[in-house]
Amino acid sequence: MQSMLRKPIASLLCGLTLIPFLSMPVMGAPPSGSAYSGHPKLVVILVIDQFRGDYLDRYRDEFREDGFRMFLDKGAVFSNCEYNYANTRTAPGHATLLTGAYSNGHGILGNEWYDPERRNPKGSLEPGTVTSVWDANTKFVGVADKGDGAASPHNLRATTLGDELKLATQGKSRVFAISLKDRAAILPGGFSANGAFWIDKNSGAWITSDYYEPQLPGWIQQFNSSKRIEKYWDVQWKDATGHVLGTTASKKKDGKPAAFYDAVGATPFANDYEFEFARDLITQEKLGAGPATDLLVISLSANDILGHAVGPDSPEMHAMALALDNQIAGFFGFLGQQIGLANVWVALSADHGVAPVPSVAKNLRIPSVGFDGEKLKEKINAVLSVKLAAAKPTAFLKSLDYPTVWLDDRAFSALHVKEADAEHAVGEALLQIGMQGYFTKSQLAAGAVPNDELGVRFLHSYSPLGGWYVLGVPAPYTIGGTSGTDHASPYHYDRHVPLAFYGLAFRTGVYRTSAEPVDLAVTLSSLLGINAPSHAVGRVLTEALASSNVSNPANVSHGEHP
Repeated sequence: MQSMLRKPIASLLCGLTLIPFLSMPVMGAPPSGSAYSGHPKLVVILVIDQFRGDYLDRYRDEFREDGFRMFLDKGAVFSNCEYNYANTRTAPGHATLLTGAYSNGHGILGNEWYDPERRNPKGSLEPGTVTSVWDANTKFVGVADKGDGAASPHNLRATTLGDELKLATQGKSRVFAISLKDRAAILPGGFSANGAFWIDKNSGAWITSDYYEPQLPGWIQQFNSSKRIEKYWDVQWKDATGHVLGTTASKKKDGKPAAFYDAVGATPFANDYEFEFARDLITQEKLGAGPATDLLVISLSANDILGHAVGPDSPEMHAMALALDNQIAGFFGFLGQQIGLANVWVALSADHGVAPVPSVAKNLRIPSVGFDGEKLKEKINAVLSVKLAAAKPTAFLKSLDYPTVWLDDRAFSALHVKEADAEHAVGEALLQIGMQGYFTKSQLAAGAVPNDELGVRFLHSYSPLGGWYVLGVPAPYTIGGTSGTDHASPYHYDRHVPLAFYGLAFRTGVYRTSAEPVDLAVTLSSLLGINAPSHAVGRVLTEALASSNVSNPANVSHGEHP
């Protein structure tokens, strides 16, 4: 099995050379990157939720010079970066980026899973679905707590870049992560983050859990109470021509209050809101002003919220990308004024891509289908009932998060069917309803997969957490829904994401060598002189380092230097 897995390269490269950065002052070669001495002062990682790898090229000619083109023209860009696993969901993607490992290392299989051991608030055994960050032993902070647990990184089975940074500097480094989504803040931040903050979906207020602090910092309390959120309500979102693409109506059609996550979250105003909070966090927490390197992870959720509804080829997604270009330019400007761009490294990536809307693909004569998940579940139960229950209708499945199926272990156990056999039976039922293949939890736990690319992707998707499950292999361009679109397949459109770096440590150019998101944490760890995360399998991207002695390969194009 070892031959199928990537191994980290433990090389620390020093003597970084200068790369032009906006109005970055001319100076001699900067000292080697070292987290211990605060070089750089701050590392910022931008994760754009559901931002496909082809977007940067698709809209390149429309981007401004100080937005995305800061990466494209003056940074190190890996245009051939793809996740090497099949479970392309938000939670595993964010965990992968900061642990440098896949699900078989960090343990996060999906956004949620069926857990037969979950207990309800009264303490009785109540099987149910839990989120990737749900923690029964925590409480929400900043919003009314319902007493059924809040959230923490306790499901992670690997350390993150931030954890290793904190360990290396004996806690002197400051680590924060923010997102509209809890999982996209908590998992990147890791165990030792000073804070992970996300929003209450109804009000939009910033919240956390008592895993981090018993109460919100005073500046966040003030942020929430200052009514700064009101400017994002009841406004029109227009494209560059003035065409209205959406509104953030505070009332739904029935007159009831709209949820901030739904109404504002699907517009560029949500990214404005996140960047506004990030600026305050940097200022109030004095990031970049301490004796060691600090880390901030910003996961921008709006692309995903909108993308599921309209797809990657819509005018709305085009306008969202151009709006984000402006927002990133503004944030770079803030970093330059607050800390100095010569003192900051910035990395850019995404947690997954997305499939085209089936109707768009079919218009181009590409086979594409959107399935009704509940009907698929009924078909699978019917097939299993004929085989195992003498045609007596039985609910053998707890849930179907296409293409992953979670089994009801009690239904199978009542028929004296063991886990491996139950999962095999479900897999065979998936073939009967049109799946192209399947991998069972038991099979993956034993490493019994074909020694090919698809087998490795599913092996990397394994997690021991949760109950019994089967990972289906869907046909290309099929999704589990009858409207909008989705991700979660092993195909290029879901695995291809941007990977780009900006700062003095990086050699300007577009690199077409193969790269993976697991390389991000390993590369930054090496440059900072700290250990890579505990389960990291990525490699150091030496070809893009300013101090690298590697000759310029033919498949690398470099930007202009003065």
